[in-house]
Amino acid sequence: MPNQHYYSNNPESGHDRRKLDVVLRGTKLSFISDAGVFSKGGIDYGSKVLIEAMEFPAQAKVLDVGCGYGPIGLSAAKLASTGHVTMIDVNSRAVELAKENAALNGIGNVTILESDLFSSIQGEAFDVVLTNPPIRAGKETVHTIFEEAYRHLRDGGALWIVIQKKQGAPSARAKLESLFQQVEEVTKDKGYRILRAVKATT
Repeated sequence: MPNQHYYSNNPESGHDRRKLDVVLRGTKLSFISDAGVFSKGGIDYGSKVLIEAMEFPAQAKVLDVGCGYGPIGLSAAKLASTGHVTMIDVNSRAVELAKENAALNGIGNVTILESDLFSSIQGEAFDVVLTNPPIRAGKETVHTIFEEAYRHLRDGGALWIVIQKKQGAPSARAKLESLFQQVEEVTKDKGYRILRAVKATT
């Protein structure tokens, strides 16, 4: 169906399950992907760049926005070995796959929720927010993710995003700079930029 996107709530495309065996940050992980979810044929390159770049303490409370079938959030759970990762996605199929993949990799320090943007986690605060934002959902949606991330971060917390230069990195950075006190480009790789935005301590 042409109007069905990976950021739809209930993708109606038929199933095309496949197993992906990958190494992320030196750790072997396996993922089941399917039709109707983001980057079903393999881990998105931008997600890989973000996974390799992200840094936070082992005890961090982390939020993965738009988790898909789980590569960023489950990699984060390995890093936050004594912390906890909450993974959210509007796509019900992606959420079920992420739960399956957490079990497949023996990762237990995660909570995986179906959520229209931040609707399922109102009132919660995090040390870190990670996102490979759904650019095709439009600038308004992406900027809403940045605004909500700011609201859900503790003072001193950081939002990490990956975005391609050709898909609006300059406007994304300008939006982040209007919200956060410190925005830096951590790294770049093949046109992908990793931005880290830090919320000031009051």
